[in-house]
Amino acid sequence: MELTDKIRRVYLPMTETGFYILFCLQKERHGYSITQKVKEMTDSQVLISPGTMYGTLSKMEKDGLIAFVREEEKRKIYHITDLGRKVLDIELKRIERLYRNSREEG
Repeated sequence: MELTDKIRRVYLPMTETGFYILFCLQKERHGYSITQKVKEMTDSQVLISPGTMYGTLSKMEKDGLIAFVREEEKRKIYHITDLGRKVLDIELKRIERLYRNSREEG
């Protein structure tokens, strides 16, 4: 899949929730595991509700950013796709630029 205008429009810039979900899926995970990882990474500053998590996973899968890998104990395991990696890389560059610019004198 390619980075279409629709994908750019819908996902860039990313929401904090979307970013963390995609970031966590660089490793195969299920929704609850992502929720726990994000909570840990952000010192409980970002808490993703089950509704938001599963809605976002479903949308990202439909749009080709993540792929279903397998089911384990009734939990769906997902992983980032090449398209998802492109979106994540663009967003990481944007965040790095924001950070770098915030450190420069005005």
